[in-house]
Amino acid sequence: MTNTTTTDTTNTTGTGRPRSVSAYAALTPKAPLEKTTIPRRALGEHDILIDVRFSGICHSDIHQVGEDWGDGIFPMVPGHEIAGVVAEVGPGVTRWAAGDRVGVGCFVDSCRECDNCLAGLQQYCTGSSGTVFTYNGVGRDGEPTYGGYSTQLVVDEGYALRIPDALPLDVAAPLLCAGITLYSPLTHWGAGPGKKVAIVGLGGLGHMGVKIAHAKGAEVTVLSQSLRKREDGLRLGADDYRATSDPAIFSELAGTFDLIVNTVSADLDLSAYLGLLRTGGTLVQVGAPEKPVTVNAHALLVGRKSLSGSMIGGLPETQEMLDFCAEHGIGAEIELISADQINAAYARVLASDVRYRFVIDASTI
Repeated sequence: MTNTTTTDTTNTTGTGRPRSVSAYAALTPKAPLEKTTIPRRALGEHDILIDVRFSGICHSDIHQVGEDWGDGIFPMVPGHEIAGVVAEVGPGVTRWAAGDRVGVGCFVDSCRECDNCLAGLQQYCTGSSGTVFTYNGVGRDGEPTYGGYSTQLVVDEGYALRIPDALPLDVAAPLLCAGITLYSPLTHWGAGPGKKVAIVGLGGLGHMGVKIAHAKGAEVTVLSQSLRKREDGLRLGADDYRATSDPAIFSELAGTFDLIVNTVSADLDLSAYLGLLRTGGTLVQVGAPEKPVTVNAHALLVGRKSLSGSMIGGLPETQEMLDFCAEHGIGAEIELISADQINAAYARVLASDVRYRFVIDASTI
């Protein structure tokens, strides 16, 4: 893949003035989110102003508000599953026009010069600035980044993605994180006809993995703690659904899968899951447990198996994913909520009480 980001690396030529927009923010760590206003920068030469229509709630939003992964920048406006419409463009913008349907995912900038950026892997930027995340980050202007739980967003034109007309914006929003997080490893490790793929966990990430792996032609099995969501899993495209609470499945399914993608953030016995792989198979971690994981080396040695990880996707692959989902009629399974339900939604995510992604209607912010 080649890098699709070729715009100027500065945002110093502004048009108009900075603006204040409505948003929902956590003012301090672990605090409930509340309505507030935040600044958005003036449009730079290559910036676009997006009217946010929908913003998904990712479990990582909750982790970052709670500082589970380290110190945060507050006030914090979460949201990196953003779907909207271009409202205005800077004078040097060539890719977008007012009215275009666009999405913004987990990052809004990168160095644009390192090997990874030039290869279209901006999520792995190794430059001095590193990947600039959509919220809880610091932009080129030295100011904090604020996410999609807001009415408007300003972003460099190269870091927005085209949402095909075939995808409704509400079900497209979660594709900008949950969708690409599963599409990338399934594509990289060759999920397709003749391959047996297991998805560990049927949540916001896992349900997208089932849909995408099925559309790619793989034989798909869901490995979940219980059979509570079995009917959903089969409806979404799984060929089989097994409960990992039954220890017998680890012997019954030993040596079965070419690829296992683990979407859960709980502490699992990864050595046991490695035993489910065929010779040369790969277990890919996309969930982020709070504690370090341990693996028995023999689980890797016997069968030349691999344990790997994957984090979202770069700009070219994310666009590829959106086009793939449009072609195959794939959107997230969502529950649409108003902004005043965000805190209740956070509590329900922690209780695993959502099927399968909350999406905020930004018109209610």
